[in-house]
Amino acid sequence: MAVATSRALAQLVKHFGWTWVGAIRSNNDYGNKGMATFIETAQQLGICLEYSVSFFRTDPPNKIDKIIEIIKASTSKVIVAFLPFPDMDILMYKLAQNNLTGYQWVGSEGWIFDSQIAEMDKNHILDGAIGLSIPKAHVTGMREFILNFKPVNSSGNDMVAEFWEAVFDCKFKQSNSSTENQRVCTGHEDLSGFAYLNVQYLRFLLQDKKNITILKKKKNNCCNPPGFCDILQHIRKINFRTKEGDEVYFNENGDPPAKYEIINWQPTENGVVDFVTVGLYDASLPADKQLTLQNNSIIWAQTEKKVPVSVCSEKCPPGTRKVLQKGKPVCCYDCIRCAEGEISNITGVVIVLRDACVKKETEFLSFEEIMGALLTAASLFGTCMTAVVAFIFFRYRKTPIVRANNSELSFLLLFSLTLCFLCSLTFIGRPSEWSCMLRHTAFGITFVLCISCVLGKTMVVLMAFRASLPGSNVMKWFGPTQQRLSVLAFTLIQVIICILWLTISPPFPFKNFKEIKDKIILECALGSTVGFWAVLGYIGLLASFCFILAFLARKLPDNFNEAKFITFSMLIFCAVWITFIPAYVSSPGKFSVAVEIFAILASSVGLLICIFIPKCYIILLRPENNTKKNMMGKGAPKPI
Repeated sequence: MAVATSRALAQLVKHFGWTWVGAIRSNNDYGNKGMATFIETAQQLGICLEYSVSFFRTDPPNKIDKIIEIIKASTSKVIVAFLPFPDMDILMYKLAQNNLTGYQWVGSEGWIFDSQIAEMDKNHILDGAIGLSIPKAHVTGMREFILNFKPVNSSGNDMVAEFWEAVFDCKFKQSNSSTENQRVCTGHEDLSGFAYLNVQYLRFLLQDKKNITILKKKKNNCCNPPGFCDILQHIRKINFRTKEGDEVYFNENGDPPAKYEIINWQPTENGVVDFVTVGLYDASLPADKQLTLQNNSIIWAQTEKKVPVSVCSEKCPPGTRKVLQKGKPVCCYDCIRCAEGEISNITGVVIVLRDACVKKETEFLSFEEIMGALLTAASLFGTCMTAVVAFIFFRYRKTPIVRANNSELSFLLLFSLTLCFLCSLTFIGRPSEWSCMLRHTAFGITFVLCISCVLGKTMVVLMAFRASLPGSNVMKWFGPTQQRLSVLAFTLIQVIICILWLTISPPFPFKNFKEIKDKIILECALGSTVGFWAVLGYIGLLASFCFILAFLARKLPDNFNEAKFITFSMLIFCAVWITFIPAYVSSPGKFSVAVEIFAILASSVGLLICIFIPKCYIILLRPENNTKKNMMGKGAPKPI
């Protein structure tokens, strides 16, 4: 049973997260074998022992004094005591002399349920102690059997004589170990005043009176007395259920299954210790269900309600890793910072420990993930839509509606929209030197080309209206050549801004370690923020100018006034990019890139739909309106 008790104690210590404990054992078979099993199980569970000391009740006082000094010098706050109650009695006396309070005691079944020790603990040293006790069992007829039991009825049974001598502290005359001053057993002593009448305590009594050694010898030497091995073989086959519903069986060693109650020492107002059952341990159950505890009802050392902490080193914070301290157990370590680009992973058996630094996970908007794939699909869909519109315009290029809306600028605008849709793809994928420089410059130039074409179309509408007035000759100043030059000039300014940006401080791939602690964000640093905002600012300036002109021309008399559609397109364009700025700044990691791509696609789709879809509707679904007469209308400007 000592082996089972030791394993159960180790599980109990693990449950409360104690990884740094001291251990005291009795220097006999019970204590040494039990502690050896405890240490073996504890090591498997990640528990370290700061010290492990032993003594026996007959040792000189200075040996126990040394144990007291070891406890005083220790840093662990939990002490596992594998002792029978006579040894615990002596240790208790020394602890009281030194007033060693504040330690959390974890006890074996040898003393945890002993009321005599509890009465001696006047200094409340063991208050809050927790440990294992053999479960109380009601055996029908057991009390009556014990009360009627007399050794005279069991002549020749050494076990019965030993038990009787242990209970009444006497010796039978025939006993070789009897002394002259010791009371002689009559065999008719009264058991009714026996305090430990419950069968669960009989084993404790034999232990405490030194007779357990005799019993163990008889068990270990399985053929002495003769026939013991035969009995053991039969015991292994026993399996039945009692009237009380308890299952009785034995393992291959002849031991019953390990079942314990978890006992907690809880002081009461009158100073008496109450042994409260706060849990159960049943080794026959699955590993995750063997130990059940009612943590809320446990009283700890010094009547604390919180579970005490007993660790050699506190757990390392994120971003650090543990380094073992030289010459100390694995539970003692220092925490050092991880190198840049690394983070501590979370491992450990009992409590969270960070025992190594690993490379942080890198994050960027890739084509493989769902968000990247959706944005890629949207970009390609927009490109295909633009190509379809270009095909329709080319197929019906000689019709009045295409000719009346400046077909040359229309095709140039469709080309630039195609580039806008495609340039969004440069923002997806792992950032590199060329992609970082290309994505912002391509975006800036293609959008300026777009806005320049729209601005040119807006100015053509205004000039065409002025040309329709009597005596006006304004169109000669803004013919096809001037339109091409204006688009080229506006775009060239953006090209110069981008060249200066790339020359002075270009964008470059950057590893962001700070935005998200456990990840490395791969992104494109802007290089010169002035260059980036200059590119965006110039696009915004042209878009605002185009919006103002289109707004002014929205009510010009025309059956198909393009200025209205340009006004709507510029309104959408400006709304998207005004919203983009706060969304871009507040979005973390790859989401900021996704916001920029969304802004590019949304503004491009807005231009495509507002400017070209109404014309495609007329061309394909209302061909009767696609006539020169309908395009001119009353007071309409002349076709260009």
